[in-house]
Amino acid sequence: MAQLFRSLHVPGSPLVLPNAWDGTSARVVANAGARAIATTSAGVAWSLGHGDGDRLTRDQALGAISRITAVVDLPVTADIERGYATDPAGVAETVRGVLAAGAVGINLEDTLRPVAEQAHRIAAAREAADDAGVPLFINARIDTHRLPPGDRSAWLDETLARARAYGAAGADGIFVLGTPDARTVSTLVGSQPLPVNVLAGPGSLPVPELAAAGAARVSAGSSIAEAAYGLAERAARELLEEGTTSTLEGGFDYAGLNTLLLS
Repeated sequence: MAQLFRSLHVPGSPLVLPNAWDGTSARVVANAGARAIATTSAGVAWSLGHGDGDRLTRDQALGAISRITAVVDLPVTADIERGYATDPAGVAETVRGVLAAGAVGINLEDTLRPVAEQAHRIAAAREAADDAGVPLFINARIDTHRLPPGDRSAWLDETLARARAYGAAGADGIFVLGTPDARTVSTLVGSQPLPVNVLAGPGSLPVPELAAAGAARVSAGSSIAEAAYGLAERAARELLEEGTTSTLEGGFDYAGLNTLLLS
């Protein structure tokens, strides 16, 4: 599974990941034709009644990963936020748990911590996976979207510096948030050696244009979970305020969803 997942990262023919957050959403995504399953840490946190942002415990996160890997026959990559740990040794412990849970990839965000510090965390994750004999795909999330807006040259320089350092530490890909234009994606692809992962969602370029720019992976992030909860809110308001249920038309019916989960 790890080797298969790694092979799916092809610049110009990207792996498209409609992120899931629990076993049922993972089955729905797999049934839609996905070649792999990615979790969204935000969606997982919301489904467990927490806000996003490193508020889950390691055990809660690993439990969610286990429930997803148990119901799909596809490679699973897990968004593990900051690694649910304060130091590299803790990140390594989380990675060992991720592998035991059946996932073959991770997203590890840098939260703009010092580059050398994050490189040590990535190296610890790489060593833990190598010791387990699994070619875990480490997707290094670069959080330069948090930098003050306006200076695109400084943003690009910082993003590329982090990408190169993380690659040297053992990362296999980089994940850059925001909604970059095609020229920016192309620059990211051509200016450092790792496959580039970008987001698809409201305001982003469509997948064919991201592919043409050289993206190797396109993720929905939390946007599908956001849409699902938005649908729940609209349906609840319609029922409470209007007494009707037109919002619910066009979704899964009981039999269809139950059959999907029983198959």
